Amino acid sequence: MTRPITLFTGQWADLPLEEVARLASEWGYDGLELACWGDHLDPWRWDDEEYVQGRLDLLERHGLKLYAISNHLKGQAVCDDPIDHRHQDIVGPRVWGDGDPEGVRERAAEEMKNTARLARRLGVDVVIGFTGSSIWKYVAMFPPVGQDAIDAGYQDFADRWNPILDVFDEEGVKFAHEVHPSEIAYDYWTTVRTLEAIGHREAFGLNWDPSHMVWQDLDPVGFLWDFKDRIYHVDCKDTRKRMVNGRNGRLGSHLAWADPRRGWDFISTGHGDVPWEDAFRMLSQIGYEGPISVEWEDAGMDRLLGAPEALEFVRRLAFDAPDAAFDAAFSTKD
Repeated sequence: MTRPITLFTGQWADLPLEEVARLASEWGYDGLELACWGDHLDPWRWDDEEYVQGRLDLLERHGLKLYAISNHLKGQAVCDDPIDHRHQDIVGPRVWGDGDPEGVRERAAEEMKNTARLARRLGVDVVIGFTGSSIWKYVAMFPPVGQDAIDAGYQDFADRWNPILDVFDEEGVKFAHEVHPSEIAYDYWTTVRTLEAIGHREAFGLNWDPSHMVWQDLDPVGFLWDFKDRIYHVDCKDTRKRMVNGRNGRLGSHLAWADPRRGWDFISTGHGDVPWEDAFRMLSQIGYEGPISVEWEDAGMDRLLGAPEALEFVRRLAFDAPDAAFDAAFSTKD
């Protein structure tokens, strides 16, 4: 069965959900991955039956299905240290409150629990998001950082996320963490350590987004194989590297997106360096049957052009595996 192709609405949350749904439907998307910001979804209304049904009815009017929901912004605040003006911009007044850092973390954790509850009432089995990290600030390892500080960071993650995952278990919903710089798991070995920190509990898995792996020189296809039992969701976003002239750095040089002096940029799916066909073939090999969600980000392209073009690209390459091996035709039976 062909995997559904969805559009992640996070980069479209400046538009009303009704408008995003209309566009996605006209372009031919099968459904949406709804973001829990803008007017798209409010996790604090998880127990409002009229609200929940209204979201589903809106999608149905446009011939779209809901396959997953995402709450990256509030998940980010669960573990982050420091909590500062950047978080005030993304978490909203309910979670920000008076800005006391621990209060922000606690309210963000409560919203993540509510997100699991909302997912179940929407009939969704997966929530995608970030975790935040109290040790990302140590990534350069200078001033020198002892192993005790790193260990404490993973313990802090476990202490804060296990109670959230308890609610996910209660609701029969899984959390798909997006492996991403600034999170507790941002590359291969930090993903291994993160899964170990929570005892490999089933409620916690991964959202595979290769765009964050390419610029780190990780193998996104090999990652799928090694973590095949934890791939709970797939986001399609691309990256183009420009680290060939001896000037453009991997860390971005504090330059704005699309600045030609950057070493890499997020770019519309199919225009970058992600080995998409190999990736889609590997998804078939590991038995992934969930949605393939286009997360459209490209500072150099209009999204009204990029989103439908990305859909066409993914639909062409994300073909199903065959029902039988090609060499089965060579066998003869009397």
